[in-house]
Amino acid sequence: MDIKAKIDEVVNKVKNDPEIASQFQSNPVQAVEKVLGVDLPDDVINNIVEGVKSKISFDGIAGKIGGLFGKN
Repeated sequence: MDIKAKIDEVVNKVKNDPEIASQFQSNPVQAVEKVLGVDLPDDVINNIVEGVKSKISFDGIAGKIGGLFGKN
């Protein structure tokens, strides 16, 4: 499995889908599994979640989803 490609896929979905962005904020593991369509082992899913968090600019999408990430 290409973890980097999966991270990029999830980042793209989070940035472009407010529903997924909201779900990622409240339950990142579930959101990643929903986007990828698979149930992954904990170590893999946690690596993807951390990779997505590090790539997302919360400032950039906060306005799109009503400040959901704590930015007003």
